[in-house]
Amino acid sequence: MPSLIHAFQAVIKRDIRLAIRQPSEIAQPVVFFIIVVSVFPFGVGSNPDQLTAIGPGIVWVGALLATLLALDSLFRSDFDDGSLEQLILSEHPLSVLILGKILVHWFVTGLPLIIVTPLLGILLGLDKSTLVVLIGSLLLGTPTLSLVGAIGSALTISIRRAGLLVTLLVLPLYIPVLIFGAGAASAAQSGLPTAGHLYMLGAIAMGAIALAPIATSAALRISSE
Repeated sequence: MPSLIHAFQAVIKRDIRLAIRQPSEIAQPVVFFIIVVSVFPFGVGSNPDQLTAIGPGIVWVGALLATLLALDSLFRSDFDDGSLEQLILSEHPLSVLILGKILVHWFVTGLPLIIVTPLLGILLGLDKSTLVVLIGSLLLGTPTLSLVGAIGSALTISIRRAGLLVTLLVLPLYIPVLIFGAGAASAAQSGLPTAGHLYMLGAIAMGAIALAPIATSAALRISSE
């Protein structure tokens, strides 16, 4: 057990160092997220009431697309330099090591999106209570996006320029997260209870934490053969 914990920590530290050395991979999803949310008012109009009504949906769609943009880099560098094969051949459970990699992926992609959400919420005219629920839904939902996206990334790891294929694989699985995430903030806007939406997001996240690393490790073994 201690050696497994050390291996888990080593994977996390290594991926964090790699992310720090490539700041563009951290900045790209965040900049894309900001651009998507900022451009929406030009397309749907600048009516404050309309922007406030659709604001949670805009933020969630932007977060979903930004996560999709970052999925290709989750295992690509490890596959290219051979370190992924070393993880597969390790004596430790691959699913635990993969969970560490997914955790770092969320930390460098999902967490920055949540940090900039308050500024974008103010831009869209969201009130404080709606913004708090929106941030809470993102905290519960974005880890699921990374966990589920890891399965699609693992299945296509041996295919070059597989971004479109990954999108087609994981986008249907993202829809429930999008529905409950945006629905929670919309319910807060209308003064309705939000606990049901947040509980569903939490349940989906727990299921993804339990199952996604196992499915991802199996997909990596298949794709690496």
